[in-house]
Amino acid sequence: MKYIDSIQQANKKMALAAQQLDEWRLPANPINYTISYEYVEGKNASLINAVQQRLAEGKTLDNFSMEEFYKHYILGQSKFRDELVDDMTDVVSQVDKSAQQSAQQVERFINKLDANLVHINQGEGEKSQLAIHNIRRASDDFKSQQQSLIERLLASQQKARALKAELDKVKQEIYLDPITGMYNRKALHKHLDTWHKQDPSRQLAAIVVSIDQFTEFHDKFGPLIGNVLLSKIAQKVSSYVDDSGLPVRTTNDEFLIFLPDIDKHIAGEIAEKIRQGVEKLRFISSKSGVRFPKMTISLGVDCFAVSESSTALITKARRILSQHPGDTSNKVILA
Repeated sequence: MKYIDSIQQANKKMALAAQQLDEWRLPANPINYTISYEYVEGKNASLINAVQQRLAEGKTLDNFSMEEFYKHYILGQSKFRDELVDDMTDVVSQVDKSAQQSAQQVERFINKLDANLVHINQGEGEKSQLAIHNIRRASDDFKSQQQSLIERLLASQQKARALKAELDKVKQEIYLDPITGMYNRKALHKHLDTWHKQDPSRQLAAIVVSIDQFTEFHDKFGPLIGNVLLSKIAQKVSSYVDDSGLPVRTTNDEFLIFLPDIDKHIAGEIAEKIRQGVEKLRFISSKSGVRFPKMTISLGVDCFAVSESSTALITKARRILSQHPGDTSNKVILA
């Protein structure tokens, strides 16, 4: 993102960027303004296509989508950082494993040495006794040195585990949505790549989850309460997904659940359980005791090939609901 403009050109683009934000009905915060300026600049084709595609799907631009655009198309996104974290995690895990193996090998050697010294024949004269004495001294010195080595290896192991815990936190920042705790699009792309490498012909069941009337709720009660409600619904949705599944937050009020090797009708049954679970949720303010409106979700279910891109999967999954005739609120739609 480099701009080489005259003051006059920059002022003109700034005015266009502000006008564009008005059209999008977004506040002029730093991220939104940066996206708008880049958009009117007209040179970032990937960003422009992503914005236009979202608008073409009838989706409004919100703070969540603008932050996603900023991460992917302005920061350039940190593929190098992701690969670096993965490589560091592998190295740290190997250090941990090697330290543990080395400590165990040293301990086994010392035990074997002690056991064999007992069996040395001590009845073969003064030279034999002297040899045994020297071996024992050397053995004691060796054990002392190795004990120090074991302590250093254990210390290295503890440091490696501490570093791995820090790397896990970094991975959470990279791959998890901070409000819902669900995975983000970057994590989806990474999982799709892994699944494809394991089996290019693999099939995925996908459940798209859209929160009914969330925009109205958000506008009425504000972003703080809206985020709390969003988090509660996301937790309930995620509770129906086991470790093999992947719950992803794709937009402000939309989630996608990917279930490898699951039949569409089984996924439909899971979707119905999710719908019922969310419908039973009640939202009450812990401070004021105010009861908020009951929320429902719309769900669409279909199966896709793991070879498709994350963008294609999201687009096709959304069409399950957007192209369905009639009202989809609080319903499960099987494609």
